[in-house]
Amino acid sequence: MAYYVVLINLTDQGVRTVRDTVKRADAFKAMAAKSGAKVHTLLWTLGKYDVISIVEAEDDLAATALSLSAAELGNVKTQTQRAFDADDMRKILSKMA
Repeated sequence: MAYYVVLINLTDQGVRTVRDTVKRADAFKAMAAKSGAKVHTLLWTLGKYDVISIVEAEDDLAATALSLSAAELGNVKTQTQRAFDADDMRKILSKMA
């Protein structure tokens, strides 16, 4: 399993229906579970992004499908970044020339 940071911004539609944001977060978690991914953290934030989530998924394809599925509903725009934990970093460092 791989880790991903999902950076989320509300669209105009998402802002108009912001009172449903917690319900949508629960739906995102259910969507992730259905696709074999796990949402470790989901936080509403101040600044450049409205929400940040840490997701664990099987691979890049699963993580991308989850982000696109969420964005398709029209309430959010997402950016998904691959992330590495300490074990992954050890493996990466061991492969350095």
